Amino acid sequence: MDRRCCRRVSLSLVTIYSTAICPYCVAAKNYLTHKGVGYQEVRIDLDPAERKKMLEMSKRTSVPQIFVGDTHVGGYDDLVRLDREGGLQPLLENAG
Repeated sequence: MDRRCCRRVSLSLVTIYSTAICPYCVAAKNYLTHKGVGYQEVRIDLDPAERKKMLEMSKRTSVPQIFVGDTHVGGYDDLVRLDREGGLQPLLENAG
């Protein structure tokens, strides 16, 4: 992935819904950081309203739930798969 593209991604374009004790949340944040992609973290363990919002948007209860703009990517495995298939960079570019 071309890191120059991703470094320009606004923090508000990528949102990760997470909890404090979720290893896949940590893995997703590390993956994006390694790629040079900024993100906004929303801790659903601290805010029940955000948990409800995540559930309504993703139709999933597990974390992490990752969004690029309004597009639901899924969890950590979905994020990595999307990147390996070449879909993450275009999604980031189109969201910006």
